[in-house]
Amino acid sequence: MQRLTQVLDVELAPSAPHVSLVDARRVEAPDANGLAVLVKYMVPRISGFSQTVKRQALVRPEGMAGAVVGGFYSLVSSSYPTRAFADPLEALSWLGRPESESRALMNELNDLVTQLMGQSPLLGELHRVLRTRLVDASLTDVAREMGMSERTLQRRLREAGTSFQSELNTVQVRTAQALLLESDAKLTAVAVEVGCASLQHFSSLFRKMTGESPSAWRARHRNTP
Repeated sequence: MQRLTQVLDVELAPSAPHVSLVDARRVEAPDANGLAVLVKYMVPRISGFSQTVKRQALVRPEGMAGAVVGGFYSLVSSSYPTRAFADPLEALSWLGRPESESRALMNELNDLVTQLMGQSPLLGELHRVLRTRLVDASLTDVAREMGMSERTLQRRLREAGTSFQSELNTVQVRTAQALLLESDAKLTAVAVEVGCASLQHFSSLFRKMTGESPSAWRARHRNTP
């Protein structure tokens, strides 16, 4: 969040008036403290942004992370139009950009993010699909949604040094972390939400991936100043 605020300074005067797109789709486990940093940054600078930003679209992630990120504008009031979207192309359309230009821009941005994160486009797309179907995730359905056969998806994952089950577990735990941090849901409810058959299974998976129990992780991160 601190790095993000440094980037946002480019939108302040004397920048030319412009529309703004903030793509937060890759946020997987928003930190309440991190959101507070962003709010603290924005509040005293709203008047400055109002001089240059004509309208701003926020592209939110899916699930619990999306609910948290999408609620940002309820914490910061601006004098310019703002709106949250799930689809970046819809966001760019609202900003007045034609579809052909929007698609080219998103392809360019996705390539840049992939390079910087060191994550293959395959895994990025797989995680996106998995986040929407954790409760009933299956190789067959996920491969179909990604436009390939089961065998092709498995082969490409092997080539990337991973497996469907490994990536599914990663998304399950990251989603669980967001739920543990941003809600008071009981551990059993969190386990069901991320597609674990039992609390014991969930706790075992979480400990294997993070090194601590879900309750210990929640207590430690909520108590972090």
